[in-house]
Amino acid sequence: MENHWETSLYNNKHAFVYRFGAGLVDLLAPKPGERILDLGCGSGQLTDMIARHGATAIGADKSPEMVADACARYPELDFHVKDASDFLFEEPFDAVFSNATLHWVPEAGQAVRCMAKNLKPGGRIVLEFGGKGNVKTILDALAVELTAKGYGKNAQNAVFYFPSISEYSSLLEANGFEVNMATLYDRPTELANPETGVIDWLDMFADSFATGIDADEWLEIRKATQNRTLPKFLKEGKLYADYRRIRVLATKKN
Repeated sequence: MENHWETSLYNNKHAFVYRFGAGLVDLLAPKPGERILDLGCGSGQLTDMIARHGATAIGADKSPEMVADACARYPELDFHVKDASDFLFEEPFDAVFSNATLHWVPEAGQAVRCMAKNLKPGGRIVLEFGGKGNVKTILDALAVELTAKGYGKNAQNAVFYFPSISEYSSLLEANGFEVNMATLYDRPTELANPETGVIDWLDMFADSFATGIDADEWLEIRKATQNRTLPKFLKEGKLYADYRRIRVLATKKN
């Protein structure tokens, strides 16, 4: 079960995904001549930002729609349709960069092994994705509304992977990485439209929960979920979702 990606909705109402990633590029500190993989590149905005530092930036994403959009936006860059849990490039990388992608990869061990396999010895990974407790308010509210409509089993259809620091650090260490930095932090995230923010978020990121539900009823459930989250999310006329992020910097030992 996978999420379907609507590129226009992603770029128009969820641009915060790549805008927050700019700080992660600073942590990556790309250098001229480095070969860097942007894993889960989406529409390519951060791949382009990495390339502007003089690095050879290559983007990879599982979504053909996203890759097509990236190619159209940045025809001078190299993009590939690749699964984060099953990919291999002929030439290894100095670094693997990934922003807001690995929480979509439940096969976390396979993804870590792929990153290691595609890195040079001493190469680094710079990652940020949803951590333990990410969007818990939204998912809890959605589960209540699904159950009320008779779709309680759908609440188990999550495709997310939100690990703790200890869980993910142990996974990296077991696969030949030295963890240089790992942090879990709250990052309340403003949604684009205060009137439909959670509705739009669920439309973009949660269609796995809508299996067997017709469009009108799914919209009702999304609206009810937004109303249930308002006491926590609405502040001075704006909606802030309860994002929690893991940020990791690690080095391949050999």
